[in-house]
Amino acid sequence: MKKINASHTPLYREAGFNLQSAKRTKEAFAAEANNEHEPEDYIYSRYRNPTTVAAEKQIMALENCKWAVLVETGMAAIDIAVSIFQKGKDTRPSLYFHEIYGGTNYFIDNILIKRRNLDVHRFYAKDGHYDFVELERLLDEIQPEFLYFEAVSNPMLIVADVKRIISLAKQYEAKIIVDNTFGTPYLWKPLMDGADLVIHSVTKYLSGHGNISAGVICGNNKELMKEAIEYRKLTGHFISPDDAYRLGTQLKSFELRFQKHCDNAMALATFLEDQPQIEEVLYPGLESHPTQKEAIDLFGDKGFGGMITFDTKGDSYTDKEEKRDRFIAALEDTIPLIPTLGEVDTILLPIEPVWGDKYPLPGMIRLSVGIENIDRLKDLIGGALNQL
Repeated sequence: MKKINASHTPLYREAGFNLQSAKRTKEAFAAEANNEHEPEDYIYSRYRNPTTVAAEKQIMALENCKWAVLVETGMAAIDIAVSIFQKGKDTRPSLYFHEIYGGTNYFIDNILIKRRNLDVHRFYAKDGHYDFVELERLLDEIQPEFLYFEAVSNPMLIVADVKRIISLAKQYEAKIIVDNTFGTPYLWKPLMDGADLVIHSVTKYLSGHGNISAGVICGNNKELMKEAIEYRKLTGHFISPDDAYRLGTQLKSFELRFQKHCDNAMALATFLEDQPQIEEVLYPGLESHPTQKEAIDLFGDKGFGGMITFDTKGDSYTDKEEKRDRFIAALEDTIPLIPTLGEVDTILLPIEPVWGDKYPLPGMIRLSVGIENIDRLKDLIGGALNQL
């Protein structure tokens, strides 16, 4: 067959691959037991697919890590990351920060506890900070298999003192799993500071266009890689080759996009702090943020992420609720209410209707800042605020 001099990764849509002979088939299946990241012979796309492996290599370059395992959603990535440490009756307890993605907390309650009957513990923040005396007490008492946390919490944007957390957990021989969806490898690479696994909802910034659902688990330990590949293979947690191909094209612009997210968010957070209709702005780059020091220590001068949470002023619960709804309605055609984040377009989400009793704050809104012209964003948001 004539070699095609294409410059882009091919899209392999095969469900299964032609192994040509019984001898080669036997060899391929024998080698498959090793769960290598890139096999000599591809067998079946649920096991591995060359288009997916190509996209995984792009993420490995961004994370500066030895392996990456792509899956179909961020929740699938979380499932794999925590499940590979489960060992039947020998499974040790696990410890999770409570200030994490709401879907992860539901997964803990409804899958890990309710269905798998696992011993799960949580560590709670206090007044926007983490109490390290309490964290050490829990680590000593529980002796967990792993500690799970987010570098930047959702939706209050608490930035963790991650190096202190990792150092403390290692003293108690706990593995470290970090969800770095908000921070991204642009701002911080957890594996380089001692984390064992880092996960992302690729749906968010790594893809960045709101048209792919995906997740990824990254690491350096080869044995954990084999466990992750085997779990993905047997549970069917696999991203489609088409989505992996499109993701590969979007990853090429990730760093440029994320820098613009950070720049716009900083400018917009500063703008919001000066608006008389706003009671509070939460953004790690602002001096008013409770964990600005931690953010500066972790991110340096690279930026502070693309997420802003702010609260509108009001005389009562009902007044705040009404103003929130008027603000959302004023932006309906330009900054829509969409329950995701990290897209190139700015989108918003009200806090109380989603998080409920955890954050009973009727005027609070989470803003995922896009990469649009910043002056246009200020005009749109300023105009909506003026209607309050």
